[in-house]
Amino acid sequence: MRTRLKELRKRSGHTQVYVQMQTGIEQALLSKFENGERIPPTETLMRLADHYDVSIDYILYRTDRPEVNR
Repeated sequence: MRTRLKELRKRSGHTQVYVQMQTGIEQALLSKFENGERIPPTETLMRLADHYDVSIDYILYRTDRPEVNR
């Protein structure tokens, strides 16, 4: 499954270790999510979407609009 996670992290200028410290998601898992080796569970997607301030649909390429619908 393709996601925008690596793109979002690189754009923010952060390392996987930084994202791990901010979200509590293990760096090894972040790497697997970024490389499409594992699919993040819903709770993890929610944490990452909140961290990057984008929608889950944006992370999953279901939309090109990063805005969160609130």
